[in-house]
Amino acid sequence: MDYGIQMYSVRDITGADLRGALKKIADIGYKYIEFAGFFGHTAQEVKSWLDEYGLKISGTHTGLRELENDFEGTLAYHKAIGNPAFIIPGHDLSSQKKLDEFVEKINFYAPKLEKEGIRIGYHNHSHEFRPNADGSVIHEQLVYRTNLMFEIDTFWYYNATGASAVPLLERLGDRIIGCIHIKDGFRGGEGMPLGCGQAPVREVYDYCRSKGILMVVESESLRPDGITEAKICYDYLRAQE
Repeated sequence: MDYGIQMYSVRDITGADLRGALKKIADIGYKYIEFAGFFGHTAQEVKSWLDEYGLKISGTHTGLRELENDFEGTLAYHKAIGNPAFIIPGHDLSSQKKLDEFVEKINFYAPKLEKEGIRIGYHNHSHEFRPNADGSVIHEQLVYRTNLMFEIDTFWYYNATGASAVPLLERLGDRIIGCIHIKDGFRGGEGMPLGCGQAPVREVYDYCRSKGILMVVESESLRPDGITEAKICYDYLRAQE
């Protein structure tokens, strides 16, 4: 089995040494990288490091504003690094008005990216599954008002609902962008390395393995540091095989 990691997990070192962080991740055994920023490095540098360490890119976490501010430049960068999935890591969708504006923008940009071979997706936290103050429900509207793909963060779904994300993944079917975030933690929002919390991680693991969905680790607590947590998570995943 091959696994991926969201580089936010090792944010304590990426800003100062992105290349070194990629090498350490590869040395642990991860095969896929999901970027959370490029820290001023050129697309050519990033692509060369991926090639050097035998890594593949599964996607990026990149805000919608990057498309709004410089669509052509952003598109060129992501094509140059071979990014298949432009994943929005979150957005202020706290009212129906903001949701309407976001939906309009997504429906404008999605076909442009898809034409260039890049899927556009959305990464959830917990609030997307709870009603806003005006009653609007973010996730529900994104499903039926857009063609967005979804990168389900299974811990944040568990945090919001107390339930396993597996039924949600089944319902979304081919709207899953090809990967999910596998994460552990406690209800209330405290994230933990895999195997150290109460989220139904094994159920998620079994489902994703049966469906061929790439599991991307995101471990956020930096206790004692990102690389140590990344190794704990990788070892947990290997132990499930």
